Amino acid sequence: MNIPVTDLPRVVIIGGGFGGVSLARHLEKKPFQVVMLDKRNYHTFQPLLYQVSTSGLEPDSIAYPIRKILKKNKDAYFRMAEVSHIDDKQQIVETNIGEVTYDYLVIATGSKTNFFGNKSVEENAIWMKTVPQALNLRSLILENFEEATFTKDPERRKALLNFVVAGAGPTGVELSGAIAELRKHVIPKDYQDINPEDIHIHLIEGMDRVLPPMSEKSSANAQKYLEDLGVEIHLNTFVKSYDDKIVKTNNEELSFHAETFIWSAGVTGAAIEGLKGEALMEKANRYNVNAFNQVEGYENIFAIGDIALMISEGFPKGHPMVAQPAIQQGEHLAKNLLRTLNKQKLLPFDYFDKGTMATVGRNKAVVDLDKIKFGGAFAWLVWMFVHLWFLVGFRNRIVTFFNWTYSYINYDRAARLIVRPFKAAKLKSPD
Repeated sequence: MNIPVTDLPRVVIIGGGFGGVSLARHLEKKPFQVVMLDKRNYHTFQPLLYQVSTSGLEPDSIAYPIRKILKKNKDAYFRMAEVSHIDDKQQIVETNIGEVTYDYLVIATGSKTNFFGNKSVEENAIWMKTVPQALNLRSLILENFEEATFTKDPERRKALLNFVVAGAGPTGVELSGAIAELRKHVIPKDYQDINPEDIHIHLIEGMDRVLPPMSEKSSANAQKYLEDLGVEIHLNTFVKSYDDKIVKTNNEELSFHAETFIWSAGVTGAAIEGLKGEALMEKANRYNVNAFNQVEGYENIFAIGDIALMISEGFPKGHPMVAQPAIQQGEHLAKNLLRTLNKQKLLPFDYFDKGTMATVGRNKAVVDLDKIKFGGAFAWLVWMFVHLWFLVGFRNRIVTFFNWTYSYINYDRAARLIVRPFKAAKLKSPD
């Protein structure tokens, strides 16, 4: 990998997500050599992926070069590599471009989409965990609108204008609301030959309310906002299969002929092969870690963020798989690595829950802050401020702010471009 030999202890970070970036930043000007590995050369601000997929933002607004993040640290190195195996005996990380040794290893690989063993959904649905996947979804949505303008088959047209989203967590709710806003504000201007009332958005949720992780008040508000936008919500409903463009559910009378079926019903840890069995909680595919983020059975291997399962008081199932635990664990681990170097006692991690929020559409959002729950326009402004604040890079904040301002004033979404046709790419695929 051509990493310089040094007398400094080497910290290898696998993953350039929220946790890995937070750790790397807090190791600046510390006596460590930092090596970050990621299969992409950019950090993705995942909470805003849905805006890329619905033409609200261009991808470079929510992506930031990892090398630029590390540039202030003269002892930090980035390699674009896909990690395949960890050799804990020789302290080696194996990748597609070679091997690298470590003194301290930090696994910050995040999560991947969980299909719960449903092969038909995995093979045929579309999901949204990366920038390329968000661009695929954007292309698919726009291609379906284009095809709906000229098709003469009424059943085909109905399928093209049916949008089914499985999973009413924050991603599913925000995505459904964004598609509904497209229908309300963009379709009448761009597609005069499509009646907006012919576009149907179905949100499917297995539990008895939308946004199950949030308070009942916020769930009720979010459901009302969605229904006001015309989203059709189906609670206590599970997807059984998606074959031949038909979504079948546990309700035999409820099925949908849809060209666009989006799976946002869950995530699981993105674990790496190599660590001994007890280190991994197989059901969740997350690494068991102690209060210091050390992987069970190891002193010099750590896991942070979504991939880390830390059982503690108040979190019997581990911390929520969202950005804040990853950011805070990265910062805390940087302090503990320094304490390890100085032969000091490690400090346990204490998660500070800053709340949960989700946006549904223009002037509509819900926020849970400890005992305070509120929704509406003020919640929407809070949501905007928080997401702008945590975007990486001043340019990204400015570009996103101006995009949002433009969209708010003009009721428009400027990024309606099919730059990488999705359907054509699928037809050419050997799969």
